[in-house]
Amino acid sequence: MERRRADIELLAEKLQYSPAVAILGARQVGKTTLALQAAKLLQKEHLYLDLESGLDLAKLSDDPETFLDFYKDKLVILDEVQVMPVLFTRLRSIIDRHRVNGRFLLLGSASPHLVNGVSESLAGRVSYLDLNPFRLSELYPDFAQQKHWFRGGFPRAILANSDAEYQDWASGFVRSYVERDLSHLFGYNLNPEINRKLWLMLAHLHSSILNTEDLGRSLGVTAPVAARYTDFLTGAFLTYKLLPWHTNNGKRLVKSPKIYIKDTGLLHHLHRINTLEDLLLHPIVGASWEGYVIEQIMYHKPAELDLYYYRTHSGTEVDVVLVQGNRPISCIEIKYSNAPKVNKGFFIGIEDLATEKNYIITPGSDTYPFKQAVVCSLWDFIQGHLSHIVRRTSI
Repeated sequence: MERRRADIELLAEKLQYSPAVAILGARQVGKTTLALQAAKLLQKEHLYLDLESGLDLAKLSDDPETFLDFYKDKLVILDEVQVMPVLFTRLRSIIDRHRVNGRFLLLGSASPHLVNGVSESLAGRVSYLDLNPFRLSELYPDFAQQKHWFRGGFPRAILANSDAEYQDWASGFVRSYVERDLSHLFGYNLNPEINRKLWLMLAHLHSSILNTEDLGRSLGVTAPVAARYTDFLTGAFLTYKLLPWHTNNGKRLVKSPKIYIKDTGLLHHLHRINTLEDLLLHPIVGASWEGYVIEQIMYHKPAELDLYYYRTHSGTEVDVVLVQGNRPISCIEIKYSNAPKVNKGFFIGIEDLATEKNYIITPGSDTYPFKQAVVCSLWDFIQGHLSHIVRRTSI
């Protein structure tokens, strides 16, 4: 399955104005495929090296600068670049000696600032592209929204011929991360049992406020250790934290992040939910739908917008606040019902934040106004509303 041409063209554009481009995303999300498609689009001769291959790693281990300078007129694709942290230091001088755009394409499955041994920044020399699982707009209507929500967006989950095959893939994916990959990615000797327990706990805390002290007590470790292990899951693009929006309105605000499993297909596997029918009857259905909608907003939003949530200690809560610059411009309530009942706390939040464009997102309802908001389906929001939320200012 190919990525939308827009993704390939964006990568090709970045290669034309930056010496190096880093594609960051979880394992098996499609980074290598995207890189090779972009090289083909540019019709540029390239060299591909997989640093998890002993043969390719050996080529660079002795003298990476001399080796890479030999291919200075090619696009060099370095896959799983975090395996060789010293490269970040070497690439800085290699790029500075022969600075031409489109020289390196770095593929990484871990956030570089968390990788043990990475002490050198490539600031000013690298452009970043975050590659997420497939978005709804890349699949719909050929791949139904509910099936996408249930299986998530990883290519192997989408291409599975049955739910059993998808579950088998997810089982191997989770097991490899727990037993090997997290330690391998970051260069630390992590405890597999803590990794396993933590991932399961976070699946049950999905869409809840993150409290690392409580998490540490449950795991039998200190709060700093629990926070460190949680950061590794986030750094491997497997979880994400939704930060609270702070405002000086005199109200007591919740200031801790909410935690989410990044892909709902993995979330459902961790909950041992085997079919879509099981999901619809499971207590986590509402939290799962909330996470899915937030994922899709993240993947489709204009670059000018940032996502937060808003909650006061008195009970006022907004699931998502879209912020442009330092100004909230949209409040969003997420409901797994096509006839949503909305608490008054949402509308108090709208008043607190003085947002003008507000939405109540459902799986598949009609679009209609409701008090200070608009009720609409997720698909209608993505296709018809999201791109128009950004405030345009004249120069």
